[in-house]
Amino acid sequence: MDAAVLYELDSQGIATITLNRPELRNPISEADVIEGLLDTLERIEGDPAVRVAILTGAGKGFSSGGNINAMKPGSGLNAGLPARTRGNYKRGIQRLPLAFAALEVPVIAAVNGPAIGAGLDLACMCDLRIAGESAKFAESFVKLGIIPGDGGAWLLQRVVGFSKAAEMSLTGDMLDAAEALACGLVSRVVPDADLMDAARALAGKIAANPPFAVRMTKRLLWEARRADLATVLEMSAAMQAVAHSTGDHEEAVNAFIEKRTPTFKGD
Repeated sequence: MDAAVLYELDSQGIATITLNRPELRNPISEADVIEGLLDTLERIEGDPAVRVAILTGAGKGFSSGGNINAMKPGSGLNAGLPARTRGNYKRGIQRLPLAFAALEVPVIAAVNGPAIGAGLDLACMCDLRIAGESAKFAESFVKLGIIPGDGGAWLLQRVVGFSKAAEMSLTGDMLDAAEALACGLVSRVVPDADLMDAARALAGKIAANPPFAVRMTKRLLWEARRADLATVLEMSAAMQAVAHSTGDHEEAVNAFIEKRTPTFKGD
């Protein structure tokens, strides 16, 4: 069987992560997919050559979320006593939002079809989201009589706001790409055939910037989601002290003064 998660790194420092179960629309609830994603994120975090990552799905879907065929009582995550099910979530899919939050490399979700349930939450774990015209989105757990057990209640409202997140979570209704753009779930919609080119172009703009500054900016943005202003200001001052000491900052200033294109080396 092919790997559940594919990984590729190009010469610009752009990593592409592909969920590789197209015949099932790329569910993420199974152990091989979870472990594949976790291993890939760890690989990215430890590689200074990676400047930005793109996450997408193979085939015609981004991610169907959970495999409904594995949701019957006594199977999958729901195997055994309730206490065991709780442990299955904590040791399984709940490790993903924590890993994405800890990752300092920015991740762009290139949503190439349905992003449903945990698949939508996976897109919300990323820092930026762009969609093809055929993309669809649903926080559909309630329609199966369950709740977002993967952190979706925290993630979605920080992307679209509480009211829209409540509407999506309590109805389970589907949004098309245009509706997702209107509520800020995605930042742009492009023709399906242009999606990966658009994602790479956006990734290229990020990769062109000083990597230390990019990583610290991502960290600051995530911390600012949950910290008060005084804490964010203190963290900003500390990070700025580090940024001012980098060779890339010196190169940026010199290039601006000399009216030339800077060359950033990540030092």
